[in-house]
Amino acid sequence: MDLSVSNVTANIQLALAPVFLLTAIATLLSAITARLARNVDRMRFVQNEIYGGSSISVDLRNHYLAELKEFKMRGRLCTAGIFFDVLSGFFISCTILELFFVQSGAAESVRSGFAVGTFVLGIMAFMVAMVMILIEVIVAYRSASWDVPQDRA
Repeated sequence: MDLSVSNVTANIQLALAPVFLLTAIATLLSAITARLARNVDRMRFVQNEIYGGSSISVDLRNHYLAELKEFKMRGRLCTAGIFFDVLSGFFISCTILELFFVQSGAAESVRSGFAVGTFVLGIMAFMVAMVMILIEVIVAYRSASWDVPQDRA
């Protein structure tokens, strides 16, 4: 294991390259979490309107009930997106550790194929997370309440 300054510097540079991907993962995680929070807030409002004793028309009640089903689907999509985004972060973090330890000589037995495998799995999980969020955005747009009944009972 070579611990010279130049070798350690090179190892750190190699291991830090995938860290930029971690920044993208964290940004996507923040966006997904914000979408989930807005979904939950709206769901609580609708539930309060339906079950909180408010006097609402039958049309508005039916609209709200349909909206609750959409909230459930959107929440599941956001949760799946969060799962795959965190899984991506885990795999990319494993890649960073593997690259650092292999380059420093601390892990002679680990092959570079393992680092490639975890990197590819991390990228694939990130792609799945992005697809989940794309689907959630499409569902959110299609279920937007453009035609909410306005009359109150």
